[in-house]
Amino acid sequence: EINLLAIMRIQFSSLVSFFALRGVVVNGFQTSSKLRPLLIHTQRSSPLFSTNSKDTESSTSTPTSILWETRKKCWRPVVSDVERISFGKPAKKKGTGSRGVPHRLNEEERMLFDNARRKGFLEVGGSGWRSQRRGAPLINTYRSLCDARSQACIVLHKGNTGLDELVIDLSPLRLPDIFEKVETDIVGFVGIPTSYSPTQELEGLNTDSEAMNDEDEDFDVVVVFDENDESWDSRPIYQLPPYSVAFQMERAEGKALGKILAGQFKTIEAKASKSKKPNHVRPGKNRRSGGYGIG
Repeated sequence: EINLLAIMRIQFSSLVSFFALRGVVVNGFQTSSKLRPLLIHTQRSSPLFSTNSKDTESSTSTPTSILWETRKKCWRPVVSDVERISFGKPAKKKGTGSRGVPHRLNEEERMLFDNARRKGFLEVGGSGWRSQRRGAPLINTYRSLCDARSQACIVLHKGNTGLDELVIDLSPLRLPDIFEKVETDIVGFVGIPTSYSPTQELEGLNTDSEAMNDEDEDFDVVVVFDENDESWDSRPIYQLPPYSVAFQMERAEGKALGKILAGQFKTIEAKASKSKKPNHVRPGKNRRSGGYGIG
């Protein structure tokens, strides 16, 4: 007959001997060992999916924070003017809005805009396009707000296929010479592949152009960001190209990452109150954008 109790004792004693050689804790006591403990090298995960373990070491250096800065002396709108044009009232500072770029928000967009200020990132269905305005007024207004506050513009675009897209636009920082460096920090900080980035797009275009011999082939236009371009000093944000880094993920993960990045870029307005409609705002006549002043 097989003595199961004896077999279990033998197995237990073998395990104790093995762990004793490795120098680990057995039954609450630290065993001594002349052998060096094994080190498990794993790639450090992003803050969103991080796991704390004392038994693991990172074989690669992953940034624990995102370093960024913003242009100090340049033209920017003021927050009060951004709020005014979002109601259809003309701004006090010239250039804040344009009749060709819709900024006036409806009731639903107003609620999302106010929530975005408190959370630090905007949540919008799809691209935010509104056919009545032939544009995306919510995206335009929030980007102008980020420009006024000298901060990155973080937007979570909600899809209907099970995946959302979190987009970080660095153009409101108005420092094109650091965009690529900040992009690298973002990608390293998040720790997952991007669904779109300017660097990735430019590398793909260079690869395609080298492989093509047909001179008549049409190429996509890629905006080159020049640090010496004076447009970043004087032009309003709706006349400047975005510099966006995007990640695709599920909604819960997108919201969690948006909250983390909002903390990194300091986009949260903890004391932001509900925006109030200015006085004397009336619809104009024969104006497609609807409302008095800049739409």
